[in-house]
Amino acid sequence: MDVILLQKVTNLGNIGDRVNVKSGYGRNFLLPKGKATVATAENIAKFEARRAELEKQAHEEFAAAQARAAKLEGFKLSLSAKAGSEGKLFGSIGNSDIIDALAKHGHVVTRSEVRLGAGPIRNIGEHAVQLQLHADVLLEVPVVVTAEEQA
Repeated sequence: MDVILLQKVTNLGNIGDRVNVKSGYGRNFLLPKGKATVATAENIAKFEARRAELEKQAHEEFAAAQARAAKLEGFKLSLSAKAGSEGKLFGSIGNSDIIDALAKHGHVVTRSEVRLGAGPIRNIGEHAVQLQLHADVLLEVPVVVTAEEQA
C-alpha cells in the first residue's frame, strides 16, 4: 500500500514522505489515526496544498513535547508497593501505576507514551522508564520502588 505520511512516524518517515507499507499496517494503524493518507493523485495534490499547515502543526507538537520533557528533566518518581522479604513485589507496577503517580505530581502522560522495556516492574529498587513524548522526544525517568511499611 502506497501512502503519504501526514506526520512523522518513528522508524518509517517524515511529513510528506511517500512510503510503501503493508496493507494491514496502513489500513489498521496509519489511516485511522490520521498519520497517513493513500497516495492517489488527488490526495497528493491535497497534501501539497496543506503542507505548510501540517509542518507548522508538527513543529508546535514537537515544541510542546520538548516543554513537557524539560519539566520532567531531573524528576525522580518514587513508588511504594507491598513486597516480600527478598524484594519481590506482590503483583507488579505497570503503565497505569506510573501514569497515576506522574499525574499526582502534575505530569500528564498517556499510556502509549510509557515504555517499559523489560515489562512490568516486579522488584524493589531503581528502574529506568522511558517516556516517548513525541517521535523525536525520548526521555528516561528513574523510578524508585520501595517496600511498603507493614504494620
